Amino acid sequence: MCGITGYTGSGKALPFLLQGMKCLEYRGYDSAGITLVGEALTTWKAKGRITELERMIDPALCPEHTGIGHTRWATHGVPSQLNAHPHNNMDDTISIIHNGIIENYMELKRELLGKGYVFASETDSEVVVHLIDDCWKNCGQDMLKALQKAVHRLQGSFALCVVTTYDPTRIYCLKKESPLVLGHSAEGSYCASDPTALLAGTREILAMEDGQIAVLSKNRIDLYDFDGQEVPAVFVHYPYDAESAQKGGYDSFMQKEIHEQPHAIRETLRGRFDADNRLIMEEIDSLGLNWSHLHRVYFIACGTAYHASIYGKTLLQRAAHISCIAETASEFRYEDPIVDEHTLCIFISQSGETADTLAAVRLAKERHAATVALTNVLGSSISRMCDATVYTCAGPEIAVASTKAYTTQLVMLVCLDLKIAEKLKAVFPEEEKLIRSLKSLPETVEKTLELEETMKEYAQLLIHQHDAYFIGRQLDYPTALEGALKLKEISYVHADAYYAGELKHGPIALIEPETVVVAIATQKDVAAKTFSNMQETLARGANVIFITDQDTDAQDFARVIRIPACMEELAPVPAAVLLQELAYFTAEGKGCDIDKPRNLAKSVTVE
Repeated sequence: MCGITGYTGSGKALPFLLQGMKCLEYRGYDSAGITLVGEALTTWKAKGRITELERMIDPALCPEHTGIGHTRWATHGVPSQLNAHPHNNMDDTISIIHNGIIENYMELKRELLGKGYVFASETDSEVVVHLIDDCWKNCGQDMLKALQKAVHRLQGSFALCVVTTYDPTRIYCLKKESPLVLGHSAEGSYCASDPTALLAGTREILAMEDGQIAVLSKNRIDLYDFDGQEVPAVFVHYPYDAESAQKGGYDSFMQKEIHEQPHAIRETLRGRFDADNRLIMEEIDSLGLNWSHLHRVYFIACGTAYHASIYGKTLLQRAAHISCIAETASEFRYEDPIVDEHTLCIFISQSGETADTLAAVRLAKERHAATVALTNVLGSSISRMCDATVYTCAGPEIAVASTKAYTTQLVMLVCLDLKIAEKLKAVFPEEEKLIRSLKSLPETVEKTLELEETMKEYAQLLIHQHDAYFIGRQLDYPTALEGALKLKEISYVHADAYYAGELKHGPIALIEPETVVVAIATQKDVAAKTFSNMQETLARGANVIFITDQDTDAQDFARVIRIPACMEELAPVPAAVLLQELAYFTAEGKGCDIDKPRNLAKSVTVE
């Protein structure tokens, strides 16, 4: 969940490290630190933002060409300067940064304490630097051999970067179940948690595989497995540039990314339909699954992506009449799910590095299920693990709260469901009309964005509220979940989402005068039922914000906003955009840090 940057080359290390750490701020962090390598190690660490770290450093006194930087999101140990990374060995000759969890750190710590090692922090990560130091002393002072020995002692997940005064022009990188990418240019070699942090130096990117050690030097990157066997280093050209990760004149990244959704949806759909509106999805055509023997389909994800999975599950089950289950990845493997060779598992992750989702992939593969990844990041871990991958084209999403990643997931799920239904010889109701409406969805979202002043007005109802309630039925329910999550994430207003029909089974006890209820009713078959539930809240003094389609008679309601015309199966996309804006303007009115909400991380790479 933390951010890693590293550089070694002909330029100064400090400027690259700082810009890379700032690129990774969106992942969430509570402390930051840097180690520069020369004849000695120089390490700075600070609790709080990177600006606090910068105040400690005089760039004019930092000529070093090798260094590592880290932004930490606390797991073991409270946010503090001592617990911040990097962690150094006792004689300040080895320094490490670490993302992930060392599960056997207490066992290793007891062993190292017995050997006389002294610990300065509460973290599991500090165990690693002392273990490497111990192995180095017992491996003929050969760092690569020391790392190969140390890595076999570590249990858990890790992305590690190691520098040492014994080899001051190299960075050693190790990966297991936590993302780490490498880059190289004529100026030097780079490493980071995310390609975004490398773009200032290179767009030639290598995503490390689990079980690999990389040795970065100015002129080359050498790659080995954990047993020391050399493996080929294959780089790919990253399709985005550094400018695409800037705000572009908007007040925040989230606002920019909300407005980028028409383009992101258009790019996600590009090349997916031929001139006759036939769906092109070769990734699924080549899956090699015996579709006639398919018994069930799981949609598995976390957080916002889980809300997308509920949408995808509902659509497919309606059309194909096959058993479909939406499951949170964090619970999937603990429930002994019914997964076998007759199962298709679809895993949804913006980053492709979500630890719980990757663990669920491993279980599915162990049980011989077919696996499909739906992700936004080329070369991510999930894309390498699954049998097939379909990509959204949202581009870099910097704000912690997901916007364009979510709506492009919905769009790609429609395509994926259409393809699965085709394989199962099922047909979506009004399929041709659905495809036409899908292809015009970018224009629908553009029209939706023209309604933002209304959402800004309605947001005023929430600025001084402690609670809000979102209700919807059928495909409106995942929209309600996502709207409530957005409001919680960035404005810190407590928000719950319910199936509209469940409101009277308990939660209605919480409704009192001035309570804000956001009701979504875009699904014609159940809209009348949702109206009744809204009336129940109005009778108790609630302020109702009503999101519906163009045709609904809503004259009984004071605050109505109508999504632009589209098929009701696709209505969750423009409805989600409206709720993103409601959350955004609420947070803005409260003065919240919209792009970096407290306690949250963009890429959750620990379980």
